[in-house]
Amino acid sequence: MEKLEYTTIVAQEDPDTADARALLEELSAVLAGITGSSGRASFDVRDARGAAARFVVARDGAGAALGCGALRPLAGQDGVAELKRMYARPGRAGVGSAILAALEAEAAALGYRALWLETRLVNAGAVAFYQARGYRRIANYGNYAGNALAACFEKVLMT
Repeated sequence: MEKLEYTTIVAQEDPDTADARALLEELSAVLAGITGSSGRASFDVRDARGAAARFVVARDGAGAALGCGALRPLAGQDGVAELKRMYARPGRAGVGSAILAALEAEAAALGYRALWLETRLVNAGAVAFYQARGYRRIANYGNYAGNALAACFEKVLMT
Protein backbone atom coordinates (compact mmCIF):
# COMPACT_ATOMS: atom_id res chain seq x y z
CA MET A 1 0.00 0.00 0.00
CA GLU A 2 1.27 3.43 -0.92
CA LYS A 3 1.69 5.95 1.89
CA LEU A 4 0.12 9.29 1.05
CA GLU A 5 2.06 12.42 1.90
CA TYR A 6 0.20 15.57 2.86
CA THR A 7 1.37 19.12 2.92
CA THR A 8 0.32 21.27 5.86
CA ILE A 9 1.11 24.97 5.68
CA VAL A 10 0.60 27.03 8.85
CA ALA A 11 0.60 30.79 8.46
CA GLN A 12 -0.56 33.87 10.30
CA GLU A 13 -4.00 35.08 9.19
CA ASP A 14 -6.64 37.49 10.36
CA PRO A 15 -9.03 35.70 12.74
CA ASP A 16 -12.00 37.38 11.05
CA THR A 17 -11.64 35.73 7.62
CA ALA A 18 -14.42 33.40 6.49
CA ASP A 19 -12.22 30.30 6.94
CA ALA A 20 -11.06 31.41 10.40
CA ARG A 21 -14.63 32.14 11.51
CA ALA A 22 -15.78 28.72 10.22
CA LEU A 23 -12.98 26.96 12.12
CA LEU A 24 -13.73 28.87 15.31
CA GLU A 25 -17.44 28.02 15.04
CA GLU A 26 -16.61 24.33 14.51
CA LEU A 27 -14.35 24.41 17.56
CA SER A 28 -17.08 26.02 19.65
CA ALA A 29 -19.55 23.29 18.63
CA VAL A 30 -17.03 20.51 19.39
CA LEU A 31 -16.19 21.99 22.79
CA ALA A 32 -19.87 22.40 23.66
CA GLY A 33 -20.36 18.72 22.89
CA ILE A 34 -17.40 17.63 25.02
CA THR A 35 -17.54 20.07 27.91
CA GLY A 36 -20.96 21.68 27.80
CA SER A 37 -19.36 25.08 27.10
CA SER A 38 -18.33 26.54 23.73
CA GLY A 39 -15.39 28.44 25.22
CA ARG A 40 -16.39 31.56 23.30
CA ALA A 41 -16.46 33.66 26.46
CA SER A 42 -12.72 33.23 27.02
CA PHE A 43 -11.57 34.50 23.62
CA ASP A 44 -12.11 37.64 21.57
CA VAL A 45 -10.60 37.80 18.07
CA ARG A 46 -9.16 41.21 18.97
CA ASP A 47 -6.92 39.35 21.46
CA ALA A 48 -5.09 37.75 18.53
CA ARG A 49 -4.46 40.93 16.56
CA GLY A 50 -1.87 42.78 18.64
CA ALA A 51 1.84 42.92 17.91
CA ALA A 52 2.50 40.40 20.70
CA ALA A 53 -0.26 38.02 19.57
CA ARG A 54 -0.79 35.61 16.69
CA PHE A 55 -3.62 33.77 14.96
CA VAL A 56 -2.66 31.02 12.56
CA VAL A 57 -4.54 28.83 10.11
CA ALA A 58 -3.29 25.49 8.81
CA ARG A 59 -4.06 24.72 5.17
CA ASP A 60 -3.42 21.80 2.88
CA GLY A 61 -1.51 22.12 -0.40
CA ALA A 62 -4.72 23.06 -2.22
CA GLY A 63 -5.46 25.87 0.27
CA ALA A 64 -8.28 24.19 2.20
CA ALA A 65 -8.42 25.25 5.85
CA LEU A 66 -7.54 22.41 8.25
CA GLY A 67 -7.29 24.06 11.65
CA CYS A 68 -6.36 27.12 13.66
CA GLY A 69 -4.84 28.39 16.87
CA ALA A 70 -3.94 31.60 18.64
CA LEU A 71 -1.61 33.00 21.24
CA ARG A 72 -1.96 36.19 23.21
CA PRO A 73 -0.04 37.86 26.01
CA LEU A 74 -1.22 36.67 29.40
CA ALA A 75 -2.12 39.64 31.58
CA GLY A 76 -0.17 39.80 34.80
CA GLN A 77 2.36 37.17 33.70
CA ASP A 78 5.47 38.80 32.23
CA GLY A 79 7.00 36.70 29.46
CA VAL A 80 4.05 34.29 29.24
CA ALA A 81 1.66 33.87 26.32
CA GLU A 82 -1.59 31.95 26.48
CA LEU A 83 -2.62 29.44 23.81
CA LYS A 84 -6.24 29.80 22.73
CA ARG A 85 -8.69 28.27 20.26
CA MET A 86 -6.55 25.34 19.13
CA TYR A 87 -8.50 23.24 16.64
CA ALA A 88 -7.78 20.73 13.89
CA ARG A 89 -10.49 19.31 11.69
CA PRO A 90 -10.72 15.53 12.01
CA GLY A 91 -9.18 13.29 9.40
CA ARG A 92 -5.67 14.62 8.89
CA ALA A 93 -2.97 13.38 11.23
CA GLY A 94 -0.39 15.92 12.34
CA VAL A 95 -2.36 19.11 11.77
CA GLY A 96 -2.73 19.91 15.47
CA SER A 97 0.96 19.25 16.03
CA ALA A 98 1.86 21.54 13.11
CA ILE A 99 -0.31 24.34 14.48
CA LEU A 100 1.15 23.96 17.96
CA ALA A 101 4.73 23.90 16.66
CA ALA A 102 4.09 27.05 14.62
CA LEU A 103 2.63 28.87 17.63
CA GLU A 104 5.51 27.75 19.85
CA ALA A 105 7.99 29.07 17.27
CA GLU A 106 6.09 32.37 17.02
CA ALA A 107 6.00 32.70 20.80
CA ALA A 108 9.75 32.11 21.06
CA ALA A 109 10.42 34.63 18.27
CA LEU A 110 8.27 37.17 20.14
CA GLY A 111 10.41 36.63 23.26
CA TYR A 112 7.97 34.70 25.40
CA ARG A 113 9.65 32.37 27.87
CA ALA A 114 6.61 30.10 28.34
CA LEU A 115 3.20 29.18 26.99
CA TRP A 116 0.24 28.48 29.26
CA LEU A 117 -3.16 27.08 28.38
CA GLU A 118 -6.35 25.77 29.90
CA THR A 119 -8.52 22.90 28.83
CA ARG A 120 -11.23 20.97 30.61
CA LEU A 121 -10.28 17.74 32.36
CA VAL A 122 -13.17 16.01 30.59
CA ASN A 123 -11.46 16.83 27.27
CA ALA A 124 -9.14 13.84 27.62
CA GLY A 125 -7.94 14.11 24.01
CA ALA A 126 -6.66 17.65 24.56
CA VAL A 127 -5.06 16.76 27.90
CA ALA A 128 -3.19 13.84 26.29
CA PHE A 129 -2.25 15.94 23.24
CA TYR A 130 -0.56 18.64 25.30
CA GLN A 131 1.12 16.26 27.73
CA ALA A 132 2.57 14.27 24.81
CA ARG A 133 4.11 17.51 23.52
CA GLY A 134 5.90 18.51 26.70
CA TYR A 135 3.25 20.52 28.54
CA ARG A 136 3.05 19.95 32.29
CA ARG A 137 0.20 20.63 34.71
CA ILE A 138 0.42 23.85 36.67
CA ALA A 139 -1.86 25.47 39.23
CA ASN A 140 -4.99 26.88 37.65
CA TYR A 141 -4.44 30.55 36.87
CA GLY A 142 -6.57 33.62 36.29
CA ASN A 143 -10.24 32.90 35.63
CA TYR A 144 -9.55 29.17 36.02
CA ALA A 145 -8.26 29.39 39.60
CA GLY A 146 -10.49 27.35 41.84
CA ASN A 147 -12.26 25.68 38.91
CA ALA A 148 -12.10 21.93 39.53
CA LEU A 149 -13.20 21.24 35.94
CA ALA A 150 -10.22 23.08 34.45
CA ALA A 151 -6.71 21.78 33.81
CA CYS A 152 -3.93 24.30 33.18
CA PHE A 153 -0.62 23.51 31.50
CA GLU A 154 2.72 25.15 30.80
CA LYS A 155 5.58 24.62 28.40
CA VAL A 156 8.80 26.50 29.02
CA LEU A 157 10.23 27.78 25.74
CA MET A 158 13.38 29.41 27.05
CA THR A 159 15.00 29.90 30.41
